Amino acid sequence: MSTIGATPPQPEQTILSQLVALSNALGRPELDYVILGEGNTSARIDGDTFWVKASGTELRTITAAGFVRVSFGRALDLVKRENLTDADVKAGLTAAKMDGSAPGHPSVETLLHALCLQMPGITFIGHTHATAVNMLTCSAGFEQAYAGRLFPDEIVLCGPAPVLVRYTDPGVPLALEVWSRIERYQDHYGEQPKVILIQNHGLIVLGKSAQQVLDVTAMAVKTARILLGTFAAGGPRFMSERDVARIHTRPDELYRRQLLGLDEPKR
Repeated sequence: MSTIGATPPQPEQTILSQLVALSNALGRPELDYVILGEGNTSARIDGDTFWVKASGTELRTITAAGFVRVSFGRALDLVKRENLTDADVKAGLTAAKMDGSAPGHPSVETLLHALCLQMPGITFIGHTHATAVNMLTCSAGFEQAYAGRLFPDEIVLCGPAPVLVRYTDPGVPLALEVWSRIERYQDHYGEQPKVILIQNHGLIVLGKSAQQVLDVTAMAVKTARILLGTFAAGGPRFMSERDVARIHTRPDELYRRQLLGLDEPKR
């Protein structure tokens, strides 16, 4: 397994180089996660700012110049405002840039990234539109398809459950809806989610490192392929809640998550 991420804090340029590497990896054509300008990525630099993919850039070919440095404070202030027009959002995102003269415009989903990157331990985010995943998020059976877990490694990498989000208009409405679902998830499971699935839209993975985002994305896509296959053989046979909880808390699996860089070692 290659390594493109590490535990923060790190120098600004190191974070940016890891973000570029993550983006290029997610954009590899043979993976079928995104095409053309689909998807976006981001990384927290410090408590005040973060990098986010500029609109219209391509994950497969993006370089450091394709990212925009954005102020958390200005982006989050935009989320708090009501009755925003599309023009208001565009102007607000431009104002949120740390350097107004820098090229590139922050993606409309910058607001979602700003909220999620404020969570403790979340440093990188990868949002993709993988074909296998969207076969399910775009289906009539979306929520039923993700009503349980199928196999142990899915639990180890992706957590006890994904966050499921109904289709919502990108921008402020989507950011607020995702955040509301994350809060419900944390109340229920007592931990942060790793995987967010948005109806008729795609996959978001939250991670403490670029490598974690890449690994969890790969497992989420494998899970989608397996789910699709189960429907040709009578439908998914989900693991019981008891078995899911057991895998999620087994000492050997906790140790394996630490080796994979998914959890911090217990002291």
